[in-house]
Amino acid sequence: FVTDTDSNDLTFPPGALYSRKFTIDGEQISLQVQDTPFVSLEDDTDSICCQEQINRSIYWADGFVFVYSITDYESYRVIRPLHQHIRKIHPNANIPLLLMANKGDLLRARQVSSKEGLQLASELGGTYYEVSARENCEGVHEAFQQLCQEVSRIIGSCNGEKRRGLHLVRPKSPNMQDLKRRLKQALTSKGKSATTL
Repeated sequence: FVTDTDSNDLTFPPGALYSRKFTIDGEQISLQVQDTPFVSLEDDTDSICCQEQINRSIYWADGFVFVYSITDYESYRVIRPLHQHIRKIHPNANIPLLLMANKGDLLRARQVSSKEGLQLASELGGTYYEVSARENCEGVHEAFQQLCQEVSRIIGSCNGEKRRGLHLVRPKSPNMQDLKRRLKQALTSKGKSATTL
């Protein structure tokens, strides 16, 4: 996370790839989170305008976290068209998703109700969390942990088969080669698996 000192909000470098190791149910996994910036609605339509980087991320992802601000109704409106875009790329895939409403500490500036968030999560088939990344990172951690458990369960039930439609190479990060080497070692010697979001 990078702190924006002017607004005291958490901001991310555009398009950044974050890597972290997690232990879930006694199994160590490598989590990669690809930030996908610059998604917006085209004019007043329900179509999204996004860069090619987002499509590349969609192809390699095993799970999705949709984040909107409860203080910004437009960020909420982007979620449904973005989900439809993902379903065009993965029409039959069982890919877990998490709908995260951020800025839960700014209730007086709320533009999106909890009821609307719960309703959208139900419609999309995902889990809903309302969090404040600024004041309580534990809620964010809990949400990611639940999603990782779901991804791990689904990947484990595939018996090692690759998901169809995976045509693009995963994005590179400075430590990608080291991660690949360690993952290969873990898979061949200890039978551990890697999960990517």
